[in-house]
Amino acid sequence: MEARAEARYIRVSPQKARLVVDLIRGQRAGDAINILRSTNKGIAPTVEKVLRSAIANAENKSDSVDVDQLVVNEAYVNEGPRMKRIRPAPMGRAYRYQRRISHIVVVVAEK
Repeated sequence: MEARAEARYIRVSPQKARLVVDLIRGQRAGDAINILRSTNKGIAPTVEKVLRSAIANAENKSDSVDVDQLVVNEAYVNEGPRMKRIRPAPMGRAYRYQRRISHIVVVVAEK
């Protein structure tokens, strides 16, 4: 039995989000929440919210689910659309840069 949750269009670069998501992949759900609580990254509360949502989806999907036996089966970050922005540069020029966006996916399953 699997349940998934997804957060889309999160304003953080996928590279930064993957650092946090890699910490919880393969962990038990309760341990993963503790890891995220103690992680000193700005995206950690958002990943925790997605994980809690996946756990709640598992509970709603089936009444016989034991929350203590849930494991983070998959956790990955995909890149969303990039926002193109312009920064002023010397001599009236403009430098273009991109603000990256992430889609965070967490899948929990029973052992």
